[in-house]
Amino acid sequence: MKYVVHEKMFAIGDDYWIEDEEGRRAFYVDGKVLRVRETLELQDPDGAVVAVIHRKLVSVRDAMTIERGGDVLVTVRKKRLALLHDVYRAELASGEELEIRGDLIGKEFDIEYDGERLARISRRWFSVRDAYAVDIERPDADAAMLIAVAVCVDRLVTKE
Repeated sequence: MKYVVHEKMFAIGDDYWIEDEEGRRAFYVDGKVLRVRETLELQDPDGAVVAVIHRKLVSVRDAMTIERGGDVLVTVRKKRLALLHDVYRAELASGEELEIRGDLIGKEFDIEYDGERLARISRRWFSVRDAYAVDIERPDADAAMLIAVAVCVDRLVTKE
């Protein structure tokens, strides 16, 4: 399933919709303003919160967390000792890791688990600058979590 992220750069609160490949609204990213740390809520079309994304306040390396139901589900940060390219990792609460590699600045990268691609993020299909696709390749994958990871990587790379 392919999702289209229509990010609104410099919008107040950073609110934007994520649509599925049919053009239906699938998720809403609600940027919370006036918070001590950067906070985004990923909501379903009915407004139910499916994930909360926070930038960690105190961290040696810049990191973001994804929470569901008040529990940290994933922590996303740049991987240490990546020799040739920037590589990010998403550490799951279970201790497993996802690797994020590719052209992070150009938004052409993959999210992999144990060498298998779970999602491909690409701007290639769009002529507009403020959109990119998240193509979830496994039908059993947690689409909301993978989209939240892509949003985290985008934020971390942009800040860097």
